[in-house]
Amino acid sequence: MKKLRKTRANKLDEFIEDHLLPHKEFRRQVNEAIDIICTFLKERCFRYAPHGVRVSKVVKGGSSGKGTTLKDLSDADLVVFLTNFTSFQENFKRRVRFINEIRRQLEACQEEETFEVEFKVQKRRRRRLRALSFVLRSPQFCQGVKFDVLPAFDALLTKGYRPDPNIYVKLIQDCEKLGKKGEFSPCFTELQRDFLKSRPTKLKNLIRLVKHWYQQCKEQLGKPLPPQYALELLTVYAWEQGCKETGFITAQGFQTVLELVLKYQKLCIYWKRNYNSENPIIEEYLTRQLAKPRPVILDPADPTGNVAGGDLYSWQRLAQAALVWLDYPCFKKWDGSPVGSWDVSPQEHSDLMFQAYDFRQPYRSCPRTQLHAGAPPQVEENWTCTIL
Repeated sequence: MKKLRKTRANKLDEFIEDHLLPHKEFRRQVNEAIDIICTFLKERCFRYAPHGVRVSKVVKGGSSGKGTTLKDLSDADLVVFLTNFTSFQENFKRRVRFINEIRRQLEACQEEETFEVEFKVQKRRRRRLRALSFVLRSPQFCQGVKFDVLPAFDALLTKGYRPDPNIYVKLIQDCEKLGKKGEFSPCFTELQRDFLKSRPTKLKNLIRLVKHWYQQCKEQLGKPLPPQYALELLTVYAWEQGCKETGFITAQGFQTVLELVLKYQKLCIYWKRNYNSENPIIEEYLTRQLAKPRPVILDPADPTGNVAGGDLYSWQRLAQAALVWLDYPCFKKWDGSPVGSWDVSPQEHSDLMFQAYDFRQPYRSCPRTQLHAGAPPQVEENWTCTIL
């Protein structure tokens, strides 16, 4: 933490290059491990399973899929799309069965030494398991590669510029029926990946910097903190609203994100790239989502998922850290003056959205006056965001 804290604003790009970008050999080893598991899932895992289980595709998600991986963090998320899942509800009801089958086959490979690797399969901790977590080890790897494998329903069977609105209508209906908002975000992994993958390299590096800052805060403060994915999307929002240039001053982008964290009770963000208000069912649902207490940051691939979560106390704690950090050298010019930030007003952005819906939501006071309040704010709901 001291390295970033003491880094001058004009040295942040150098800090990212030296400390945050994964080196070539590390990327090669992670990709090799991913290829091993992908081949296993497609060719071996369900070969003798009953009911003719078929894998339509395996998609790399998370930071490795989006191109925002941090140095020496060897986590890989693989979403296994199964033809046996024909709906979101079936995905919810049957996925544990397929997770258990994947685990059995991994353990069999370990016993048979089919691969020159060691599988350390982690125990299941939750009843409604959404992913199987394990570590792939090999003498050829400098460290084990952690995997989260998620069976999913392939909702995006038809490819196009924008998903069929009926997909989201069905998603909304099933999520409300099951009471599981954001439950099926793995089904939209490709959209989540594409939302970030095509972004400028420098923006991805800014995301890496923000994620590194978040991890340092997590080590120092512990839980609860907002989901990391929320900070990732907040960085994209800051760049879209305040810059949109492929070349920018990293320190200004970094400061803008931290200032938005301070304004967490005014955040109401969503993107129209994959879904919008043209369908009346989606419009009505979005109106309800946007009416929720701040912060609201909707998953750009899944309108049922508020990745900001509902725990205001976690945002309050992160805002306290951001307020302290804004006085550090990484936000100062060589003469000690502030580096400045982009002009981003979350309230103005929210007002424009609500005008489109003929809707208004009252805002609470700025969190700068509440950072040292005694009791934590009331938790609205507990939503689990997509794994990163």
